[in-house]
Amino acid sequence: MGLRIYYGGTFDPVHLGHLAIARVARDQLQVAVRLLPAADPPHRAAPGADAAQRLAMLALAVGDEPGLLLDRHELDRAERQPGVPSYTVDTLRELRAELGPRQPIAWLVGADSLLALPSWHEWGALFELAHFIVADRPGSPLADTLDPVLAKALEGRWASHERALFTAPAGRLLRLQAPLREESATAVRAQIQADGPWQALLPAPVADYILGHRLYGATPS
Repeated sequence: MGLRIYYGGTFDPVHLGHLAIARVARDQLQVAVRLLPAADPPHRAAPGADAAQRLAMLALAVGDEPGLLLDRHELDRAERQPGVPSYTVDTLRELRAELGPRQPIAWLVGADSLLALPSWHEWGALFELAHFIVADRPGSPLADTLDPVLAKALEGRWASHERALFTAPAGRLLRLQAPLREESATAVRAQIQADGPWQALLPAPVADYILGHRLYGATPS
């Protein structure tokens, strides 16, 4: 039974750093990565683009690239249950119900998201539902002292090899061993608002979409 990798996030907007993380995970584990845009994330401010726009930008970014796929689970659930917050634990429970208890599932996150895990809804249940693949960015804080509660939850879960994620349905953590880019959605939005050199941080079709729809305060020159 093959591993399923899901990469969740607001993708507000999707940028080259997001794609770098997805590609590294795809290439290192030789498994397709499903990019799964959040509908209404309760742990951060409202997105700067609506769900339909973020999905459209993701579709442009992924294009026909092999091994990078779009997944609508959270957006579809938001349509079925309007106004209900979109929690990762609910998405993973939904996936687990669809795929069965033995299917290996991994949730791809950045190191900063892993450190914030104790703020997630029902975060202690996540390890029963999925593995975590942790993508380091330059200057990753993972080397710093972890919150004691998080450190205890992660104890004994780190895998030394990719195969550990294929032989169990959930509960392990794998660190991606590759240098990654420094882009962040926050920095991209700030560059757009400041009329800085933001287009180089995004796939060209996504930059064109942002200009065409005047998102984040972008104005065509």
